[in-house]
Amino acid sequence: MDFSDQIREFCAAVEAGDGGRLAALFTEDGVYDDLFYGAFAGRPAIAAMYHDLWCRDGERFCWEMEDVVADGRLGYARYYFSYTSKMAATPGRRVYFEGVACFRLQGGLIERYEEVVRTGECLTNLGLEPEKLLRVAAKWSERQNAGERALRHLAL
Repeated sequence: MDFSDQIREFCAAVEAGDGGRLAALFTEDGVYDDLFYGAFAGRPAIAAMYHDLWCRDGERFCWEMEDVVADGRLGYARYYFSYTSKMAATPGRRVYFEGVACFRLQGGLIERYEEVVRTGECLTNLGLEPEKLLRVAAKWSERQNAGERALRHLAL
């Protein structure tokens, strides 16, 4: 399967609600580093992340990727992602954001997935209160090792 087909299968698995199908695209010890939930290593953990966290907090996922490039070792794609929130604070709200998907590849499978996302847009779409936005942004900032610089910008 070439990388473009792999990307189509990746999006189709998410939209179909099939965490096992998504996890099968990864190496046995592959890592899915989710911007909001953290890193999950191994196919069982990736499938559980999808079912236990994503499906707990959202439904009706839609994921499109374009501008796909790869060299057999690394792959990138610009993406558009949306879902309907099931979170207690924002039930039924449609959340949309875009970003860049970053893949490290090994033997035709995904070894590691990471993303760069327009996070503020996503958090704003969730309709969170400003204080909650700051807490989430601070937590994300710490996780990303962005530290003082990001927090300084958020305080402006």
